Amino acid sequence: MIRIREATEANAAAIARVHVDSWRTTYKGIVPGDYLTALSYEQREGVWRANISAAKGREFVYVAEKDGGPVVGFASGGPQNSGDTEYAGELYAIYLLASHQGQGIGRQLVLAVTRRLLQADLPSMLVWVLASNSSRLFYEALGGKELYEKPITIGGASLVEVAYGWPDLSILVGE
Repeated sequence: MIRIREATEANAAAIARVHVDSWRTTYKGIVPGDYLTALSYEQREGVWRANISAAKGREFVYVAEKDGGPVVGFASGGPQNSGDTEYAGELYAIYLLASHQGQGIGRQLVLAVTRRLLQADLPSMLVWVLASNSSRLFYEALGGKELYEKPITIGGASLVEVAYGWPDLSILVGE
């Protein structure tokens, strides 16, 4: 059984582990290998501890735990911060361990973020994803519409990010 709940600072190390491990599997062959190898649990833990402690009000982080055990995934969201005028909310990050993908956990995390955005009076959402990431199909299956592209550099590699958007989140949560 999967439990989705709001993260606490005590979850920072577990979130960091999921973040680093999922980057290493998801972006293998997309992001330079030396960049992925250099990712650090300790550095990411510090970032997530700061994110969670700063997540007051409209920014938030959720974790997915399996069978009362360890964190297997997480998602964060809040007000859209890329300057888009049509989409109020943003799914900042969502990552699952490879061993837990394809089981509906990502959908549960997206729905938790969506409900929280709606509670915060943010009725629309976008997410940025690397163009070469096969998870794009996940966002399309959830009804996200491809909006725009922008260049991004990660580990010295020039890549492209694609934005997906949901103009009415109430449709996504079935309200």
